[in-house]
Amino acid sequence: MISGPTHLLRLTRAAFVFAREGVFGGIDPALAPVSVRPLLRFARLFERRSPDATATPLATALTRLGPSYVKIGQFLATRPDVVGPALAHDLERLQDQMPPFPQDQAEAEIVAAFGKPVAAIFSSFSPPVAAASIAQVHRATVATASGPRAVAVKLLRPGVEQRFRADLADFTFAAAHAESFSAEARRLRLVEVFETLRRSVMMEMDFRLEAAALSEMADNTKDDPDFRVPEVDWDRTAKDVLTLEWIEGTALSDRARLETKGFDLPQLARSLIQSFLRHALRDGFFHADMHPGNLFVDDDGRLIAVDFGIMGRLGAKERLFLAEILHGFITRDYRRAAEVHFEAGYVPPHHSIDDFAQAIRAIGEPIHNRTAEDISMAKLLNLLFEVTGLFDMRTRPELLLLQKTMVVVEGVARSLDPRLDMWRTAEPVVREWMTRYLGPVGKLENAALGVAEIGHFIGNVPGLLMRGARILEQLDDSTRDGLVLSPQTVAAFDKTEKRRIRWTVGALWAIAALLLWIAFQHL
Repeated sequence: MISGPTHLLRLTRAAFVFAREGVFGGIDPALAPVSVRPLLRFARLFERRSPDATATPLATALTRLGPSYVKIGQFLATRPDVVGPALAHDLERLQDQMPPFPQDQAEAEIVAAFGKPVAAIFSSFSPPVAAASIAQVHRATVATASGPRAVAVKLLRPGVEQRFRADLADFTFAAAHAESFSAEARRLRLVEVFETLRRSVMMEMDFRLEAAALSEMADNTKDDPDFRVPEVDWDRTAKDVLTLEWIEGTALSDRARLETKGFDLPQLARSLIQSFLRHALRDGFFHADMHPGNLFVDDDGRLIAVDFGIMGRLGAKERLFLAEILHGFITRDYRRAAEVHFEAGYVPPHHSIDDFAQAIRAIGEPIHNRTAEDISMAKLLNLLFEVTGLFDMRTRPELLLLQKTMVVVEGVARSLDPRLDMWRTAEPVVREWMTRYLGPVGKLENAALGVAEIGHFIGNVPGLLMRGARILEQLDDSTRDGLVLSPQTVAAFDKTEKRRIRWTVGALWAIAALLLWIAFQHL
């Protein structure tokens, strides 16, 4: 367990690395709050001039800080309309161009995973061909009855799991303290956000789970004409090693090569959007890390996704709400879209449906019948954030991966076709899903499912009644002479209160020191 002071030291080090690499130097002080400007000037004192003229401050700082921070940079790289084309271009190298770890370490991982020499598992094993924040990929060959077959071997970075645990603990620590002081942070449920991220990352670092996700996605998409996934080699897969079919394709990030090969880029953009929506709505199971480094196009024009470490799931109710909300925006039925938000519990019931419908109309109308190049996503996201705050909408952790992936996919599609119309592209998939699941056949299936659930509940009623009776007896026994807290519980309350007082005193001293420093700066 990492202590509070240790978290503070680690977060302070991260701030120092940002200052040292000149990240704060790129912030215009005139755009920052007045109270923050002295801190920006102070941070500039630690800047150093990098000997590498091609290095960029933010990408360099994120790389130095490790895989957790690199993940943030990977997300920003897909949003040139939010962070600016120059910064997005600088961050693109974080996608799949991280420094690799040595070949001898890679081979040692394979020996540790299978208990055999590398030569007994692979006919050949090349140096790394790609390196990302969590893993790197090698090309290898395996012997089969029909001859040598090329495979991709993905290996976990040594020590990355421990590093992620520590960094995510820091983020959670900061989120918990932000929630204790800020109502806005509590509304955003920052602690739950980072807990969702922690679970996702821990699953991403077990390659057996990634192999299972690939297998499930392959079953779901076997009849899709414009999307496929690599085949898993289960005999050569373990917790830290994943072996897949080698993909021969063009990276979706290589626009020049795509154009040279004659691919229809607008059609690829549409296929990407529609494939993602189809997986989310039809299957309730989607690739949640669809940045350009994870997407390829084969010679037949089919999209191929790799790196299935982060996957998202939606239950039947969430898919229904998502489809109805999208359909409301597409058809400009903002009243129905608003009603769905209330039915799903996304907006607290004390608010007015009509007021919320008016608010989301303000979001939807400016982007209808507009191409992507005419829409400022930065302004749109800012407006959306203001609306969620105005109506006390709390962050939904179960929808975080969906929201994040929708933004990333839209960003990738926009890079292929700047004139992409998101709503017109999404409409056929949403209409097909709603016709299938909200039409006569879907309603009959839902009715049959409801009858089955009622039968299951009735069968469990005797057991529920017996457990309820036992709970009532235990409650009666424990409260007959008054509710008594155990000594351990009292001690825990006392310890928590003392810790809270210590943090409050420490925070007051820190604020006092900062005020003195600011006063000194203005003498």
